[in-house]
Amino acid sequence: MAATLTLGALLSACSTGERTTADRPDPSAASSTAATSVVHNDADVEFAQMMVLHHQGALDMAVLAEGRAQSEPVQDLAARIQFAQQPEIDLMTSWLLTWGERPVGADDAMGGMDHSGGATGMADEAQMQRLQDAGAGFDRLFLEMMIDHHAGAIAMSEAYRDRGQNEDALGLADAIIADQTAEIAEMERLLADL
Repeated sequence: MAATLTLGALLSACSTGERTTADRPDPSAASSTAATSVVHNDADVEFAQMMVLHHQGALDMAVLAEGRAQSEPVQDLAARIQFAQQPEIDLMTSWLLTWGERPVGADDAMGGMDHSGGATGMADEAQMQRLQDAGAGFDRLFLEMMIDHHAGAIAMSEAYRDRGQNEDALGLADAIIADQTAEIAEMERLLADL
């Protein structure tokens, strides 16, 4: 049933909580989404699988902020990242199941689907350990790593835009580009204030 969520419903769930008439799901749009959700290509599958892993990496970093982040703005940002990205993971997983494709999980990051480092901005085990052990330097390192991570998600989404077919997945890619670009600007301001 989660596959029938419209992008608007997903984004409204990840918003500040204020709902307008435009935020409310349109039942006719949901049935339209259900009808088109099976239309996909290999690029859609790759995007969903890789972005699930990428989002899981952001969640892993955000969880480390609990009890480690020194400033309230960094604590708040980490909580918002968790609040926004877990529903997106759930949505992409539901697409993969609807498409008859293999969903991915945290275990995949340890195996053949590992895409840490490089252009993805994913932190490897050593970087995650450095973040965990950062002590008073946690906020700065968290922001620097999350900026790289978000830049990777934006690059992945932009590369996918030219190859994808599924309208819902393409819409999510646009939302990731917009949301994470805004969060990068916020994190750069927070870094400047440290």
